[in-house]
Amino acid sequence: MMAALGLASYSTGALVLVVVTAFIAGLARGFSGFGSALIFMPIASMVAGAQVAAPLLLVIDFLTTLTLIPNAYRRADRRDVGIISLGALVGVPLGTMMLAWGNPLAIRWIIVTLIGGMLALLACGWRYPGKPTASATVAVGGLAGFFGGLAQLGGPPVVMYWLRDTAVAAVTRANIILYFAVADIMIIISYSIGGLWTTAILGLAAITGPLFALGLWLGSKLFGKASDEAFRRICYTLIVVSALISLPLFDGLFR
Repeated sequence: MMAALGLASYSTGALVLVVVTAFIAGLARGFSGFGSALIFMPIASMVAGAQVAAPLLLVIDFLTTLTLIPNAYRRADRRDVGIISLGALVGVPLGTMMLAWGNPLAIRWIIVTLIGGMLALLACGWRYPGKPTASATVAVGGLAGFFGGLAQLGGPPVVMYWLRDTAVAAVTRANIILYFAVADIMIIISYSIGGLWTTAILGLAAITGPLFALGLWLGSKLFGKASDEAFRRICYTLIVVSALISLPLFDGLFR
């Protein structure tokens, strides 16, 4: 069974770790609209490599969030989503090229470093201080597209740009969900051109997808009911733990 799914090279402990992480990542994604990559990518990259982890998260995230798109489309500022997506058209292929052709170990260090920097900015409450012009929106889309193509980490740049003091939480959450849907389609095409799809990705998606979907559903039910501040602190803690566990220095302990 495991061989048929392309999973024979992974230990049971490693697979359990990825599945549990997928559930936690889905919970964060369902509640806030983002955050799944910050939790999932470090662990999945440690177990399977970033070239497998990034397409894997793309598959399970895209398929399990399809039901969120209609409501997000109605609530979102579609003009803003369209403008920011223009930047992603340039950024996504560049990030994909680095993922496909870069050194796997170097990419893992890059992912951990990016997550550390993004988490620091999110935790201290930094938000884009300037006026949201069209050129700035395209530039943010380009940066988010690059991070998305490289490691599915396009969420934080978009969140820090859109979550301004005057932003309405429901609209911002809808914008993020709709942008991810558009960017995911771009990345699917880009990964196909880059030859990143493998049997192992489909096998891992089969065992992680259901738990990610369950977490997504529970997280969406908590939105508007649970304390946003408390949930945010929990997510930040989980991100830190995930990043620390995934450091290449500790590969011998967790593989």
